[in-house]
Amino acid sequence: AKDLSTVIEMLRSPDPVVRVGVACARNVFNASAAPAIPALVALLEDAEPVAPEVCREDHRRWWGDEHPITPGEAAARALVHIGSASFGPLIETLASAAAVARRNAAWALGALDDPRAVTPLIGSLKDSEPNVREQAAWALGAIDDARAVQPLISALRDASSGVRRQAAWALGAIDDATAVAALVAALKDSDARVREQAAWALGAIGDARAAAGLTLALQDTEARVRRQSAWALGAIAN
Repeated sequence: AKDLSTVIEMLRSPDPVVRVGVACARNVFNASAAPAIPALVALLEDAEPVAPEVCREDHRRWWGDEHPITPGEAAARALVHIGSASFGPLIETLASAAAVARRNAAWALGALDDPRAVTPLIGSLKDSEPNVREQAAWALGAIDDARAVQPLISALRDASSGVRRQAAWALGAIDDATAVAALVAALKDSDARVREQAAWALGAIGDARAAAGLTLALQDTEARVRRQSAWALGAIAN
């Protein structure tokens, strides 16, 4: 498997278990494995599910403990292990016709933590597919760049609750007080998961202006929101 030409050939195997197993080989993918990038990028749109233990050293411990993994997800991880040489191809993949490839590319760009990806990922917040927008929001939070704050505030009004929830998380991760008012408004979102994440984000930011809204959220109909609001108030007080 350490013969890179063999690895590339195996990445194109008709068997998804082989494709995932090879892409998960961490001892293979590093900066010297750049010639494998085109084959890995081609895999980003591969959504065929494989049992997660294919990527685990201890199969028994992890048996049934996670959702299936796909060759596209495994390829995204391998591209991150290769490093900066993957950046350009991943940016190009944000324009792929396949939504799965765009989503996996967005994840990889967030994991690479390269600030050059901020502007393209902001563009992906307008993607036609909610899964891509959600992953782009996560990636922007992972990169932690203030340029993403206003676009993420806008994403708090996305039609998809998953995107709104991830945008709230990202704003908390970036920790910019500019987002406080929008996050307080998100405490009244129709989806409890969004309200819960907004409460967490407000606690992470720690701005006292959120206290009134969080106090009202202690009366939320969902226990998860009340619990997170109580934590956030404690975080602000500290």
